[in-house]
Order: sequence, then C-alpha cells, then structure tokens
Amino acid sequence: MAGRLVTRKPSVDDAKRLTGPERAAVILLALGEEHTRLWESLDEEEIKEISQAMASLGNVQANVVEDILVEFVSGVGGAGSIMGSFEQTQRLLTSFMSPDKVDGLMEEIRGPAGRTMWDKLGNVNEVVLANYLKNEYPQTVAVVLSKVKPEHASRVLTALPEDFALECVQRMLRMEPVQREILDKIEQTLRNEFMSNLARTSKRDSHEMMAEIFNNFDRQTESRFVTALEERNRESAERIRALMFVFEDLSRLDPGGVQTLLRAVEKDQLGLAMKGASDTLREMFFSNMSERAAKIMRDDMDSMGPVRLKDVDNAQTTMVQVAKDLAAKGEIMLAGQGGDDELIY
Repeated sequence: MAGRLVTRKPSVDDAKRLTGPERAAVILLALGEEHTRLWESLDEEEIKEISQAMASLGNVQANVVEDILVEFVSGVGGAGSIMGSFEQTQRLLTSFMSPDKVDGLMEEIRGPAGRTMWDKLGNVNEVVLANYLKNEYPQTVAVVLSKVKPEHASRVLTALPEDFALECVQRMLRMEPVQREILDKIEQTLRNEFMSNLARTSKRDSHEMMAEIFNNFDRQTESRFVTALEERNRESAERIRALMFVFEDLSRLDPGGVQTLLRAVEKDQLGLAMKGASDTLREMFFSNMSERAAKIMRDDMDSMGPVRLKDVDNAQTTMVQVAKDLAAKGEIMLAGQGGDDELIY
C-alpha cells in the first residue's frame, strides 16, 4: 500500500530463534509460487497461523534459510535471502485462493491480534466494540460478552448506554447454553461485518504515524527534521505539524482533565516540565492545584536552579505520553490542533 510505513523485525540470523510457524513460513517462501500445492494440504487455521508468521517475518539470512531447508529435506543447497511481508504473503496466497478469501484473511492478519474471534475481540478497544454492539440485539450482545474475558466485558458494559447495558446483563443472567450453529453464525457476522471493517479503518495514514515519531524527538531533533522536510515537501511537513500533539497543546485540557493529568504525573517530572513551559501553561497548572501544592511546586522549581534543556524535553515528552495514555483509556480528552475538532489519541 502506497505510503504505508512497515515496521520489520531485525534480520534473523539464527534458525533456533524461529518458532514452528515461522520455520514453515521460511520453507514456503523459499519454495515460492510454483509449489503452492503444499498450501492445499493445510487447514484454514494452519494457513492463518503460517500467514501471520510470514507477514511479520522480515529478513531471514541465507544461512538460516539453508539450515531450515536442510532440516526439512536432506541435500538442499543455499536458497539465498528471502523477505516475508504483507505484500509477499498476499501475492503467494492469491496464487491458489480466491481474491475475496485472500482479502478477508489479510484483513484479519492486519486486524487485532488473537487466534480465535473471541481472543481478537478482547484486543479491541472497549469503546469501539461498544459502539458496534449497541446496534445489535441484547441477546446477541449477551452471547458476545459471555465469551470474552470478564474484565473486558465489564469495560464494554460501562461504555454501552445504561438501559441497554442492564438489558444485556439480564439476558446474560438468564442465558442457556448457546447452540453451536448460533455461535458460529455470530462469529461469522462479527468476522464479516465488524473485524473486516475494523482492519480496513485501522490502517493509519503515514503522516499520522510520522507525527507520532516526531512527537518523541527532542526539541532540537524535531526542529531539524521538520525544517529539512519543509524544504523538500512543504505539504507533508504541514500535515505532520498539524497532527503532532506537543506539550503546549496541554493548555487545551479542561479543568477536570488537567487535574487528572496532575495526579498521574510524578511531581519531579512535573516541576522539570514546567520549567520550560510558557507562562500561560504554567499558570494553568498552578490554578488547578491547591494553594499549598502550588506554593510547594514553585519552591521546588526555584530550588532546581538551571536545568538542562534535554531534561526538560524528556519531562515534557513524558507528560504528553501520560496524557495520551489517559486519553486512550477515556479518562481525559485531548483537543487536536485543527480548530474545534477533537481528536482522541
């Protein structure tokens, strides 16, 4: 996919470090598209497991390929280096599976991790899952929530409308054992209507991913990269800058969000971060502390004396990351830089 950033594993230089599915993936990649009949002897779950291993395999050095092939069949010579990727996996599967089936399998690989449908649902954000389930019948929701882990089910119930959630709880209390064909139908619906859409919509724009990387640079490195990028591609630089969430953007937090953040950040980190903050942001933090806590913090900051810019940058980056983590849990809301639109990180 054009513009898509792909993170690959480090080059594999030891066959002993590979799992069984990864070894199978190496063999099938080395054999290539001319020997796809081997795939036909595998069941769907095995194909899925090997495909997942193949898609994330990365570069495997030639000596490792040779070791694995020699192990697989005596007398095979060096096969050369191979590369496992989403694109290579998709191309290989297309040679013996229908395009629709390949698309569904690849979307599932790119989607939430997990061997079974219920494992995958357990890795879906509770708000996202609740937004889908609130349009289903309460009995269906009761079945789904009875199959996922209790701690995840509790978070999903909390995110559902209260009356609907209570109806689902009542159905769960009265629920009889679910027939296999009904369970299969619910799994199929979730796979076709929810997981496939989730995999498609979760593919992130490359500018969004790069903005997240830039957020983790120190101030000088960030400035250097943005300036250099502006000279080569001003449009991309502006898009990245608009997507970045930086320390000064914390000024957009509402009072409740500020107080939640202050409770989550260690006091020494807060003092360091505020040493490099604007007067406006600094006063916003002080105004959300008690008078005594604000006085203690001011005294602590004064007693620090001169501090290194690098330490201030690190503290501010830590605070931004804490804010993003709180936002991901739904405890605070972060406002984006694009005007009145709100973004959840």
